[in-house]
Amino acid sequence: MQKRKIVITQELVHDHIDQLKKVIPDWELIVSKDKDVWQEHAMDAEIIAGWKKGLEEYCLASQSKLQWLQTWSAGVDNLPLDELETRGITLTSANGVHAYPISETIFALMLGLTRKIHTYVRNQQVKTWHHAHMGLEMHEKTVGIIGVGAIGKETAKLAKAFGMTVLGVRNSGNPVEYVDEMYTLDQLDLLLPKCDYVVVTLPHTKETHRLFGAEQFMKMKSTAFFINIGRGEIVVEEDLVTALLEGIIAGAGLDVFEKEPLSAESPLWELENVIITPHTSGSTENYNKRLMESILIPNLREYTSDKTPSINLVDFSKGY
Repeated sequence: MQKRKIVITQELVHDHIDQLKKVIPDWELIVSKDKDVWQEHAMDAEIIAGWKKGLEEYCLASQSKLQWLQTWSAGVDNLPLDELETRGITLTSANGVHAYPISETIFALMLGLTRKIHTYVRNQQVKTWHHAHMGLEMHEKTVGIIGVGAIGKETAKLAKAFGMTVLGVRNSGNPVEYVDEMYTLDQLDLLLPKCDYVVVTLPHTKETHRLFGAEQFMKMKSTAFFINIGRGEIVVEEDLVTALLEGIIAGAGLDVFEKEPLSAESPLWELENVIITPHTSGSTENYNKRLMESILIPNLREYTSDKTPSINLVDFSKGY
């Protein structure tokens, strides 16, 4: 009788492999980033953890045995969601793994723009001693967090250490700890004029596609900073460039872009009021540890007990 099979398209430390074997001692376990290794087993895998380019060839084939797909990323907008839903495949994400590193990046960008760290780094490179008109501080300002999930909540918690007023947006509109006022997405225009910082942590869905354009930037304070660590497709990039060039907003910290890598021709590279990071806000030394111990292994225990994995279960109708 053929063993049930799980394929993990990542490299894992021995301790995590041992933990997996304790949960599924009778399963065949394939662990490798190497396509030449995992592609031989993808068609027979009941569970796949870690989406890789080319997997659709196996996962969506008529003879595929796939029942559950665990992503290695929080975002699922790059997956063939309609096909996965049609085939009845359970999908869970890595949402929550990034709360610490991304909230740290958000504050690095906010502080960097506020205290002109990026300007001083440029000055250091050309040995220029210049005040750069430093004058702003972040304490007791207002931050709007557009998308209060795990990342948004951790960001709100940090904001409270700076004595900030925290406004939040979430679909339900339900209150969350550390958030002073909660809005729904259709109330976004009410929130924007109140904010000194606007932080986007939303997933990319049909509802959030190009959500931020010229109209939204015009509603922001001219002194406000815009931070996007969600998805580049949420922003109309040319409108953002215009807003930055014309002083409609004060500056931006950007980790994500409509097309990545960001083109060398993009004017964003040259703007002095912009800090760019290359989609690395979620990078952390603890990524695999958190994903394995907080998501995959607990979900696997549920799955092997004939339950639907419940941690970060994706709602196909919402796209996250």
